[in-house]
Amino acid sequence: MRHAQVDYGPADALLVVDMQNDFCEGGALAVAGGNALVAGINAEIAGARAAGALVVASRDWHPLDHVSFAHRGGPWPVHCVQDTPGAAFHPDLDLDDATLRVSKACAFDADAYSAFDGTGLAGYLRERGIERVIVCGLALDVCVRATVLDARREGFTTLLLESLSAAVDPEAVEDCRAAFAEAGATVQTRS
Repeated sequence: MRHAQVDYGPADALLVVDMQNDFCEGGALAVAGGNALVAGINAEIAGARAAGALVVASRDWHPLDHVSFAHRGGPWPVHCVQDTPGAAFHPDLDLDDATLRVSKACAFDADAYSAFDGTGLAGYLRERGIERVIVCGLALDVCVRATVLDARREGFTTLLLESLSAAVDPEAVEDCRAAFAEAGATVQTRS
């Protein structure tokens, strides 16, 4: 999966969505192809850093007994529980101390899919002068989708790196593309 590297600048933020152990192969809620994304995402992180762009990594950070878990009536198996190995970022992901880490879905009684949902991220990005958000990660049809759509709702120019994202349901990708186009987001596919 090759793609053309983004031309970053200081008004850009690269937003890496939920590249956590539980969402990669071997995890509690694994997305096929998750591990294979890391090298390409690391190249984007390096390019963003070199150009003075902000690097942001979002993560599910659920309390034990979160409302989204099946045993509480939610749709998902237990995953990304705070301070567990499954909630940790993929060990090969190149996150340094300057990477902004954003935790979502931290309350017992509320779920959140978007990196913008209840995190204050949009206001922070505006304060930093960010105009464009470049999104990649997991899962394309769940948290990446919600993040892309919220980035547009918040008024950011938004670019999805589709080749650096993977879907839980590959058949949902076309619907995602249509939603992104309707929202005014740009999708960069393989090149």
